[in-house]
Amino acid sequence: MKAVDSHLLTLLKKSTQFVVPIYQRVYSWQEAECDQLWSDIIRAGVTDAIGAHFTGSIVYVAKGQSTNTSAEPDLLIDGQQRVTTVTLLLAALARHLDGLADGDREPWDGFSPKKIRNRYLLNDDEEGERQFKLILSQGDKDALTAIVQGVEPESADSRVAVNFDFFRRKIADPALDLSVLCRGLDKLVVVDVTLTRTVDNPQLVFEAMNSTGRKLSQADLIRNYVLMDLPPKEQESLYSNYWRPMELEFAGANDSQFDEFVRHYLTIKTGEIPRLGDIYDAFKEYSSRIAVSGMTMEDLVIELRQYARRYGAIALGKETDKKLSRAFTDLDQIKADVVYPFLLEAYSDFEADTISHEEMLEIVSMVTSYVLRRAVCRVPTNSLNKTFAGFGDAVRKDRYVESVKAHFLNMRSYRAFPTDAEFLSALQTSDLYNFRRRSYFLRMLENHGRKEPVTIEDYTIEHILPQNENLSSTWRDALGPDWQDVQLRLLHTLGNLTLTGYNSEYSDHPFPKKRDMEGGFRDSPLRLNKGLGQLATWTAEEIERRALRLAEEAVTIWARPVLSEEVLKGFQLQGSEGGFSIEDHPNLLDVGRRTLFEKLSSETLALDPG
Repeated sequence: MKAVDSHLLTLLKKSTQFVVPIYQRVYSWQEAECDQLWSDIIRAGVTDAIGAHFTGSIVYVAKGQSTNTSAEPDLLIDGQQRVTTVTLLLAALARHLDGLADGDREPWDGFSPKKIRNRYLLNDDEEGERQFKLILSQGDKDALTAIVQGVEPESADSRVAVNFDFFRRKIADPALDLSVLCRGLDKLVVVDVTLTRTVDNPQLVFEAMNSTGRKLSQADLIRNYVLMDLPPKEQESLYSNYWRPMELEFAGANDSQFDEFVRHYLTIKTGEIPRLGDIYDAFKEYSSRIAVSGMTMEDLVIELRQYARRYGAIALGKETDKKLSRAFTDLDQIKADVVYPFLLEAYSDFEADTISHEEMLEIVSMVTSYVLRRAVCRVPTNSLNKTFAGFGDAVRKDRYVESVKAHFLNMRSYRAFPTDAEFLSALQTSDLYNFRRRSYFLRMLENHGRKEPVTIEDYTIEHILPQNENLSSTWRDALGPDWQDVQLRLLHTLGNLTLTGYNSEYSDHPFPKKRDMEGGFRDSPLRLNKGLGQLATWTAEEIERRALRLAEEAVTIWARPVLSEEVLKGFQLQGSEGGFSIEDHPNLLDVGRRTLFEKLSSETLALDPG
């Protein structure tokens, strides 16, 4: 590796061509970064005391060894954001100078439109792609080559096109002194780092220098690690056939979920749950481990692609089967991403016809019920990730659904599946108004079994008994002398909550007015309001009666698995977790420690009374 200081423009001038490899992330600088670079250039151009402005490092793998640090480079592995941005600025300056009068076209030596293009943007004696000084990857490539050739890019919303327009606006400002801009450009300095493929490890250098600029995601680092050391043809094949289609699963709003997906994949493969910030290191460790067993990088990428497609179906709304899609949507509503390692395994078995469509639906339903019941019963969630990380180990492929049910039912202590009695009690007494999953819960209560579901987003949550601490005399009389205790105890519970499109009209009015007004409970088409129109008053007894009715419905919607005692015991004898697990009985750990301490203490005293 050779590293020297170099003027950026000199580097661009001497190099024949920089090529950004396909595995690099797309050009991503936003206006904030462009504006900062612009400000730095203008400040350097204005201030004579600033002889140079350092802008970072340019790291590339040279095609051949040379003592010339600006020898013809091949792959640009770090610094593409800076090089691309300066290229866009130079292209914008050349375009602007084209429009000036002949006498005004060279405000600073070396910055005529022709010199800018021939020195920094194009190789005037080459044709085709070889004529461009910089070739970007994927969609950015066409946008940049169009701009350099003086035509408008097809994708006007790409960052390449947007940032080019930003610089054109900056340069067109009448108050700008073009000579200041040119002086500033001429002062840009970088560390010119040339690598030799047969000598240096580009990936290690890339990691070490990835501490400035826009931070790369774990997915960016993994992509570079996977593809960087492969021969160009293999890079192209692996990227085009597998990696790029996988990235497209996470395009747009799902971009941030790629790291989460890889985390779930590694959890399945290693049994360990890496921290989000350590996913890249965990991936490298895993890939090194499987390489020993003969699994190639291509095998790994193909498998990762398959799991990404499954993750897209489960977590990103890409499932095409309507019933499964609804089941996965419900799961997403309760924010239960910790279950994905197990469901990814189950979905893999579903694709392999190990389980049927109906069995897959049943498994998703069990998982949803388990998470929802625990949330309503206020069971701490910090154990859920470990519960589902190892859940697949308890599955028997020949008795798939039975083994899943047995594992759920055999879990004890803080991992236990809440019973119907526990769930029923919590539903009637818990604060469900401040429940994080309340919208999903009420939607399911309203729509379970409906062929024409109601969109509850059109409604708001209504407290039948108002939240106002200063209740009207009518409300106080209806609730009785203990009205304050009744309000405090039942206000946010299931029996007092419903949905309405008339929340503002209901206000804190007495129950009879809420019942009989236009759009009141008597007219409501919602199932949740069934029976309210026939009540004369709203008391603690009515709230508790309604809570019990709705809670009993909820118990059937979010059902607990059922297995005969004989089948359940059979799975316990085969080593299912529920037979006995010390981690499900943490209090026994303390007993064990005390017993061991006492035993050791007595033996020590016997050996050495002193």
